[in-house]
Amino acid sequence: MSTESHCSVKICGITSNHDAKLAADAGAAYIGVLVDVAVSERTRSAAEATEIAKLSPIPPVILLYNRTTPDIQEIVSQVQPFAVQLLGQEPPQQVEALKRSVTCQLWKSVYLPAGSPENVDIPAVRAEMQAYRDAGADFLLFDSVDLSLEKPRYGGTGKTCDWNVAAELITESPLPVFFAGGIRPENVKAAIETIRPHGIDLCSGVEASKGIKDPQKLVQLMEQVRQAN
Repeated sequence: MSTESHCSVKICGITSNHDAKLAADAGAAYIGVLVDVAVSERTRSAAEATEIAKLSPIPPVILLYNRTTPDIQEIVSQVQPFAVQLLGQEPPQQVEALKRSVTCQLWKSVYLPAGSPENVDIPAVRAEMQAYRDAGADFLLFDSVDLSLEKPRYGGTGKTCDWNVAAELITESPLPVFFAGGIRPENVKAAIETIRPHGIDLCSGVEASKGIKDPQKLVQLMEQVRQAN
């Protein structure tokens, strides 16, 4: 399900009300806030995420990693986000259970290995995408997994996967897809033109330092997105 017209932008790893406003002012469509994700330097508590979500001028998406269904339900009812993005290896059955019990949208990350295309099991990714759609997910997010580390890092790698593989999978996707992984102002236009995703999602590519957004980079990014659109 590709989009020819307009590519949405989600600015992820938002750590403050100030940065949420920066993202909105630049023209982003969504912000992303990590909640209690131990592996990330940009994580926030549920209480902090609630404050950011409450004051955000644009729809807030909270990101959770391998949490139990009751945990997710509790955090969603506390934070009241527009959507919850499941970052880990949450099975379709869990998405289905959440679909019945939460009122916000459900977004699911799907990981493509950073680097070369021969790393990617395309039939497995296709089956995964279909299973999440059948379970009731609203959006998918393609992100990179860095397998070169001792412990694989899922998302937040700053590394790109193979764009041609991503483009092929996005064309066939049963759901709209946000594309993440190594996107920055310098390559975002090429990424949108090559991959044609519904949206792009980035974090480190528009930071001044870890967890702090750079207003200049945000402006540059959105200018490039407009040119691609």
